[in-house]
Amino acid sequence: MSDPQPSTHQHALARQRAQLIMQVRSGVLTAEAAARQLNVSRKTYYKWERRALAAMVAALGNRDQGRPPQPRDPEKAALRRQMAELQAKLVVLEQTERLRQLLAQPGKKTP
Repeated sequence: MSDPQPSTHQHALARQRAQLIMQVRSGVLTAEAAARQLNVSRKTYYKWERRALAAMVAALGNRDQGRPPQPRDPEKAALRRQMAELQAKLVVLEQTERLRQLLAQPGKKTP
């Protein structure tokens, strides 16, 4: 299974690609020169550039404020409801048992 966190090497490569893309976009470098530095074809460079720009647009979009909503697990919700119902039944049964004990004691007055 692959590690979800990029390694230091992968991070350095991504950083280098981003820097070269910014240099190309600002006119400091040509796409051909950037592709050459990355040891890839111009076609691959442009694919990376499109992906990078799309990710940047997505990252800079407006987001809802506050914490993101927690994912709802229908099974957990059903189990919580069932637990609450069982706890309520337990309270009733405990009270019923306590009343039985009090009524079963001969000669003792109930409060």
